[in-house]
Amino acid sequence: MKKIICKREYDTETATLVKKRTFGRFGDPEGYEECLYKTPGELFFIYGIGGEKSPYPVENIKSMSKAKAEQWLAQQ
Repeated sequence: MKKIICKREYDTETATLVKKRTFGRFGDPEGYEECLYKTPGELFFIYGIGGEKSPYPVENIKSMSKAKAEQWLAQQ
């Protein structure tokens, strides 16, 4: 997926996957997956996708600061 946010391109095809988290099971309407990516330009973003009752009922990309990415990585 590719998305432009504040004139910056975030693309799962060209970025490096740092970590993936899965919540729930496949087919669970509340289940979802979050993937933290790092772009070649040192930008971070979350790619999320999930069921219709999840935080990601449609696939989405959210940009984040390096500090927020480090906090996300520290969560279990």
